[in-house]
Formats: sequence, C-alpha cells, structure tokens
Amino acid sequence: MSSDRSAPRRTLRRGGLVLVIIAAVIVAYGLTTRAKEGRELKEWTDEQAVPTVTLVSPTTDTSTGTLELPARLEAFARAPIYARASGYLKSWKVDIGTQVKTGQELGEIETPDLDQQLLQAKADVASAKVNAELAGTTAKRWQSMLNTDSVSRQEVDERMGDHAAKQAILQAAQANLDRIQATKGFTRLVAPFDGVVTARSTDIGALINVGSAAGLPLFVVSDIRKLRLYVSVPQNYASSIGKGTVAKVSIPGQPGKTYTATLVASSQSVDISSGTTLFQFLVPNPDGELLPGGFARVSLDLPANTPSLSIPASALIVRQDGLHVAIVGANNQVSLKEVVIARDLGKTIQLSSGINADDKLVDSPPDDISDGLIVRVADAETKSEAGRP
Repeated sequence: MSSDRSAPRRTLRRGGLVLVIIAAVIVAYGLTTRAKEGRELKEWTDEQAVPTVTLVSPTTDTSTGTLELPARLEAFARAPIYARASGYLKSWKVDIGTQVKTGQELGEIETPDLDQQLLQAKADVASAKVNAELAGTTAKRWQSMLNTDSVSRQEVDERMGDHAAKQAILQAAQANLDRIQATKGFTRLVAPFDGVVTARSTDIGALINVGSAAGLPLFVVSDIRKLRLYVSVPQNYASSIGKGTVAKVSIPGQPGKTYTATLVASSQSVDISSGTTLFQFLVPNPDGELLPGGFARVSLDLPANTPSLSIPASALIVRQDGLHVAIVGANNQVSLKEVVIARDLGKTIQLSSGINADDKLVDSPPDDISDGLIVRVADAETKSEAGRP
C-alpha cells in the first residue's frame, strides 16, 4: 500500500526536475543569445563609427592649357576734335562713317567776335609801329645834338629809353596779333590723320563757346585699319604670357569666325581692385569688320611648364587656415596636408606643392575629417567582400 503511494511522488519529483532543467536550459540559451547579439551590435556600431571613403590618385599634367577671357576693342588711334575758337558752326563737310585723309576739312566755325579782335590787333600794331618809328627818329636827332652840347646827356637818355619802350609796345602788339591769327586758324576743323569719322555732335548754327565746361567733341576721327585689344589677365596667369603671344579672337554675332591678335605690350603692374594685369594686343582690320568699342572673347594658349600634379576639385578641403587635402597612409590613418593651387581648371585643380605623385587622397572628404582619423577604404572593402566564398 505504501509502495503504491511513493511511486507517484517519485514521478512528480522527476517531472519537476525535468522542468527545472528545461527552464535552466532556456535561460542559459537566452543569456547566450543576448550576449551574442550585444557583441554583434557593438561590432556593427564600431564599424559604422569608422567612415568609409573613396580614394583618388594625383595625375601628372604636362599639357598646355587654354585661357579664355573677355576683352574690349579700341581704335588704334582716336582723336576727339574740339574747338579752339568761340563762335557758331558755319558748316560741316563730313558725317559719321566718312573716310577722311590727313588735313581734310571737317567743318568751319564762324567767329564774328574774333574777327573784330583781329582788326583791333592789326590797328594796334600799326599804331605801335608809327610810335616806335617816331621815337627812333627823335632819339637819333637828340643823339646828334649831344655832340654840339645843345642838349644834356640826361635828355638824350630819356629819348633813347622812350624809343626802347615804344619798340617793346610794338613787339607786344605784334605778339597779340600773332596769337589772334593763330586762333583764327583753328576756325577750320581738320582731320589729324587718315581714318573714319566715328562721331559728330554738332550742327550748323550751333553755339561754340571755348573756355566753358568740357563737353562733347565736335567730331571724333578714328584709325580702325588695325585695332587695339585690351585683355585683363588674372595675376596667376600673367607670368605665362610672354612677348609675341598670339591670341585667337572671337566676336559676338560672328559665330565660327576667329581673328588673330599679337601681343605688343603689358601694363607691367597688377590692378589692386581686380587683381589682374592689362595686356594689349594688335588686331589687323583691313576690311573694317571689327568695330572699335566692341567686346570680344580671347583664347590664349598657355605654355607647358614643369609637370604639375592635378587632383579632382572634390578632393580639396577649404578651411579658414588654408587649403588642404586628406591623405590616407599606413593603417588607413588620415593626415591633412596644406597645398598651393597653381591653376584652377574647374573640375580639375593643378597644384604647385603639397603632395606627391604616390599619395592616396580622399575624394569628397567629410566635413569633420581630421588628422589621425581611421577610415575604411571603400575599394578595399569591396575587393575583400568579393573574395569571400
């Protein structure tokens, strides 16, 4: 009877033990799984904390570059014609666009006031001449009487002085007459050289008042058989343009057509407001196709200098302390190097110093990149994943 009762108890104890063992296994498995997931999460977090970068290598560039700049055209010689005599415009002989020769009359000024001054000056000269002749005759007569002791030395000296004064008055009157006659010669407006009339700002009857505030010239004569081409070149490229440089010139409104310009001079200075040097070229214009005052586009071939290293513009780091690039060295550790730009070609930057040809640069570096930062190289990671079974 007692053995029958003890059997269910043993079975119950065994069942409880099995449940305890199962619970322990479940708890151990849960703890093990959670620890594994924690390790994996930590490893993933650490991996995500290391930035992934793409590397680029510098390239050596020895080719010649082309520099395109805006320019302006000016006449080889330009002469604004102003009036030197007051009056009214009597007539004009040429209009804009007229070809003129040296000395050809452009217009004539009528000067009634100046004509009266000229008549008065001639009368003053005639009067001074008569007075000087009379004073000279008197001086000679008194000089002859001095030998007979009829007059004193003082009286003779006075007559000689009066003659000298009259001579001086005659010379002054003659000089005034010459001045007015020279001014009268300016009533004819003439072309100073062969060229074309590019402006006329007066008409018949217009009042011309010399001595007032400077106004528009009456005519403008320009020599356009060849033109001056002015180009402002940035300081970085000024030293690359030497004497005899030939430029290709294109004009808006004339697509596909180019002209040749030859360098003749430079300003030999840098404009502090723009940081450029002014260069002057000459452009032949025998057919008059190019117009003075127009704008042009200039293409300059820059000579090949010593080989330089080029990098993508995206690899450049611009900060307050200067320009840098991020170089990945041993153990994928980053070091920042300061660089100096030689030429900015848009998508490509030519450097004059700062890096070596075998350096590996970070392309599009993150903003917070710094010295000593450990990175993961995207190309190397891709290759390692591709080699796994």
